[in-house]
Amino acid sequence: MIRVVFVGPDRTARSAAGESGTRLLDVARGAGEPLEGTCNGDMACATCHVIVAAEDFARLPPARDEEEDLLDLVPDATRTSRLACQIRLTAALDGLTVRVPA
Repeated sequence: MIRVVFVGPDRTARSAAGESGTRLLDVARGAGEPLEGTCNGDMACATCHVIVAAEDFARLPPARDEEEDLLDLVPDATRTSRLACQIRLTAALDGLTVRVPA
């Protein structure tokens, strides 16, 4: 299992885990995190926006152009913002920390 730490809007850290290949969005939903994922990963919204910890960001594969375009529409996007539906867990991501914006 790959461990993930979700930091909520209240700054409370909660741990969750998922199998390799699982989308971060699905792990978040299973852990009760408030990520909508309205389009269910079809790249038609940005309601699963998360902010990856700066020290973990380089471990992720680069975002595709379509994801970057959607992130451009997120008002509180940062340099390390990603869409949780586009991140698939791998062993290299064990211990990943992401912040769930308000």
